[in-house]
Amino acid sequence: MKHRRISLKYISIFFSVLLLSILTGPALADEATAISAGDTGWLLTSSALVLAMIIPGLALFYGGMVRDKNVLSTMMYSFISVCVVSVVWVLWGYTIAFGTDVGGIVGNFEFLWSNGVGPEAFSGTAIPHLAFMVFQLMFAAITVALISGAIAERMKFMSYVLFAILWVTLIYAPLAHWVWGGGWLGELGALDFAGGTVVHISSGVAALAAALVLGKRHGYGTEKMAPHNLPFTVVGAALLWVGWFGFNAGSALAADGIAAGAFVATQVATSAGVLGWLVIEWMYSGKPTALGGASGAIAGLVAITPAAGFVGPISSIVIGFGAGIVCYLAVVWKSKFGYDDALDVLGIHGIGGTWGAIATGLFASVGGGTGLFFGNPGQVFIQAVGVGATWVFSFVGTFIILKVLDMVVGLRVEKEEEIIGLDLSEHSERAYT
Repeated sequence: MKHRRISLKYISIFFSVLLLSILTGPALADEATAISAGDTGWLLTSSALVLAMIIPGLALFYGGMVRDKNVLSTMMYSFISVCVVSVVWVLWGYTIAFGTDVGGIVGNFEFLWSNGVGPEAFSGTAIPHLAFMVFQLMFAAITVALISGAIAERMKFMSYVLFAILWVTLIYAPLAHWVWGGGWLGELGALDFAGGTVVHISSGVAALAAALVLGKRHGYGTEKMAPHNLPFTVVGAALLWVGWFGFNAGSALAADGIAAGAFVATQVATSAGVLGWLVIEWMYSGKPTALGGASGAIAGLVAITPAAGFVGPISSIVIGFGAGIVCYLAVVWKSKFGYDDALDVLGIHGIGGTWGAIATGLFASVGGGTGLFFGNPGQVFIQAVGVGATWVFSFVGTFIILKVLDMVVGLRVEKEEEIIGLDLSEHSERAYT
């Protein structure tokens, strides 16, 4: 009898523990994962918005600005950038950018082939690791696609594919680690909310290197090379504007007040960028243009990107308006330097990103960042270090990659192929019949 009572005692304890584990298990699991449905939904939506920035946004924006014999090839650069970078990022790009820091330069290989990247919460956030990874994938893809504007109408398609693989691996991923992945620029205190250095300066400077290595288009400076379809370009700019809310506000990684602030900053800075560009264009050339308005919008978007989560609405207006003026002057003065950046990637993204990064050091006042005008003059110096490092790393690295590719497979199509247009010579298609 005594033995039976002891058995019943242990049986009751066992079932009590089992019941307790059933009742508390889900709560403990939820606490461990700490996934927020709202934050996750916003980040996945933002990822889709950034994808829409590239295809169809950037594809249309760039496609409209080239001649009609090159519109398909130009749009294909954006299309293939998404495809190539998606695969590279999942296999090895993400771990280089966001793996555990190695010497402040790159991440280790802990996430190689996406090992360990699953539905659990990403470190310090309430979003799944997979959601963070795919959001960053879109950033990498658009950065590569932006560079294509400099080499439009003259680069071999296969050479561009190889360039995309090498560039996202050797330039973009390490730079993303420097700033966002625990690398030396982030440790230094550089502020880059959504990619002023990582995305825009890097792509703009890479575009300059590409333009210099490839050389000018045949007929550049002597033949008319006007945009063939400005409605394409305006629609593309509008899609970029809409998608940029995911780009900037999504970088808060949460549906919170910082995201709301970045959303507002993006809207007012872009509007001010259009006004700034049109004002100086009107003064300089006598007429405001649709192309100018579209370009001013992109300039404002670029400049506010590094500052979006760190500045208020009034500072955003100043940053955007200044970008419209600075980028317009950079585009106008391009001819004085003699390089053929076909679609002004350096003038808008490189110069606009540089202005935005420095302006962040001037106007930062919220979201954990403080700039010169709010009591922290040292931030300007830190921003300048980040800008200078990005310029040097992207230009030198891109130059080397392109030179190697030129020796191995060649970069440019033949003169005859360029004259008939890359749509036919590279893809055996025509946009219009």
